[in-house]
Amino acid sequence: MSIDTHSLQQWLGKTKLSSDLLTTAPAQALAQTLDAVDVDFQAGSLLPHLWHWVYLLEPVATAELSADGHPPKGDFLPPIELPRRMWAGSRFEFNRQLIIGQEIQRKSTIKHIVHKQGRSGELIIVTVVHEISDPQGIAFTEEQDIVYRQGASSVTSTPITTPEQNSTTNPVSQITTCEADHFKTITPDPVLLFRYSALTFNSHRIHYDLDYTRQVEAYPGLVVHGPLLASLLIGLFQESFPDSPIASFSFKALRPVFHLHSFTVCTNKADAKGVARLWIQDHQGIECMQAQLGLKSNDRSGES
Repeated sequence: MSIDTHSLQQWLGKTKLSSDLLTTAPAQALAQTLDAVDVDFQAGSLLPHLWHWVYLLEPVATAELSADGHPPKGDFLPPIELPRRMWAGSRFEFNRQLIIGQEIQRKSTIKHIVHKQGRSGELIIVTVVHEISDPQGIAFTEEQDIVYRQGASSVTSTPITTPEQNSTTNPVSQITTCEADHFKTITPDPVLLFRYSALTFNSHRIHYDLDYTRQVEAYPGLVVHGPLLASLLIGLFQESFPDSPIASFSFKALRPVFHLHSFTVCTNKADAKGVARLWIQDHQGIECMQAQLGLKSNDRSGES
């Protein structure tokens, strides 16, 4: 497939604005989905990090969806013809947590479009910067990497390397042990994945349509959402170290996690520099997602 990379560069700098009111219902529904049954959100409650993904939804008419359940290409994101799309990772910088009851805005901007030739074929990596603002200004920013790739007859476990993560000195890439200071084992099932898909208005069929997932995408089972895994990671750290304000968080997907087996959410304490390493490992102990978390410099209570 020949990709016109020159025309894709014309999408750089394109922006999209959206807004939403942080009502209690979506957060409460996500809490129940994650079995956080004792949580009771009220106006004024802090919204846990990454739970903003159940807000700022982008409804698309069913008739406009692609065969895989994704929204049509060419609206905000460029019309890349490669058939398979995945959320490869994100990098967050936090100023403060969002508060239930407030109105928030999101400004999304296309920052990078990179064409690569990988072992599985051509790749296009689109990096989008999201600025999430509350009444005080920008609450946090996110750089999201979206990877487009060719279809495959079988799943590859080759990691996707993005421009910002293409460094052998990145601490995130140096985790090789399956030991953790704190960990939690999760047994995913179709109901969990369906509920998270519904809450985030994510209609990608690999998360709930097993026949499509196996016959078309060639995955052995339903795919656990990358944002769900990332939310579980940062959530475990917050649960383990509740008095440790988080300044930054980044995650990178290495290989899919499927609903067929349990997986483990792992976090270590922050080191002397206020940096913590986190990861998801599958039932065989293989790392499927790696993450790094940074504490605010004036509070290092999550350190070892």
